[in-house]
Amino acid sequence: MTNSSNHSFPGKTRTARSAGFTLLELLVVMVIIGLLAGYVAPRYFSQIGKAEVKVARAQLDAIEKALDQYRLDTGHYPTQEQGLVAVIKKPANEPRWEGPYLKKELPMDPWGRPFVYKIPGERGDFDLVSLGKDGVPGGTGEAADLQNN
Repeated sequence: MTNSSNHSFPGKTRTARSAGFTLLELLVVMVIIGLLAGYVAPRYFSQIGKAEVKVARAQLDAIEKALDQYRLDTGHYPTQEQGLVAVIKKPANEPRWEGPYLKKELPMDPWGRPFVYKIPGERGDFDLVSLGKDGVPGGTGEAADLQNN
């Protein structure tokens, strides 16, 4: 009879050290991931800001074209009291209105605020403004005001 303690099972003997990752290995991986995130995240978020500005400019352009079409049909731009809603819903006493002049509802700017409409404008027949990311007049970069023309 043979003693069962003398039997060797290949592949069954493992040391505790080779059973998994050490704490040091996990920390090194976490540091590498943190460094990559620190490098990639600012570049990614700066692209989001640039995209929001481009969207705001496209929205300004679309609203401006709707206002121009309104003027062609009625002979004048909407009054301050009528506001931008006049390109979507027919104002009272506007018999030559042929709208709506936008396919969808009046958009908010990319930061969730309404566009500012002023008539008469300081730079033309009317001013159409997005106050930018910060929502207050003035600013620089992403916080700068965006205006028609």
